[in-house]
Amino acid sequence: MDFTTFKETISKIINLELLGESSQFKMSPPFRKELIDENRAAMKTAKRAGVMALFYPNYNHETHLILILRKTYKGVHSAQVGFPGGKFESSDPSLEYTALRETEEEIGVPVQDISVIKAMSPLYIPPSNFTVAPFIGITQATPKFVKQDSEVEELIEVKLSDFLNENSTTEVSVMTSMKKELNVPAFKLNGYTVWGATAMMLSEVKDLLKMVF
Repeated sequence: MDFTTFKETISKIINLELLGESSQFKMSPPFRKELIDENRAAMKTAKRAGVMALFYPNYNHETHLILILRKTYKGVHSAQVGFPGGKFESSDPSLEYTALRETEEEIGVPVQDISVIKAMSPLYIPPSNFTVAPFIGITQATPKFVKQDSEVEELIEVKLSDFLNENSTTEVSVMTSMKKELNVPAFKLNGYTVWGATAMMLSEVKDLLKMVF
């Protein structure tokens, strides 16, 4: 999709009601409800994070979404695909700023170049005890991405048309943080498998976009 058309149309989502769990649960692992029930006490004191679903024009002025492949490390989100973003710091004035700051740190897009369009539904992630606040943002020009080598393995530039394609969703077998192999719903984007919390947040982004495009 031409980015000018996208930019003009996406403003319509500002006044749409968030879809929350009705959308997120379409891409939820089968054990999600049980984990939430088991962690209700922990949710009250969960750590917080902000992430950015950033749309931008490529050099051909086609609309893309940037995702990242995280580095392999000793942690529950090792080598997973996600949004740029990270942990809320005490010096951050808001979770929106957290998402902007971390996006600049991880993929090199300056805070001032990103226009935040809408705050999405927060999502609790039991394995890491984080509540994540996702935001939709856009840049007016093609970003000059610079990945943070200590955190980011790869930058994944996804065409909007591929993301909105109904054939982008599938079911895959994964090894969870609980060391159990399960079939879970997932997105297949640029050859990468996106499941879990990121897929749940992407589901709400996709459903909102489908309402205006």
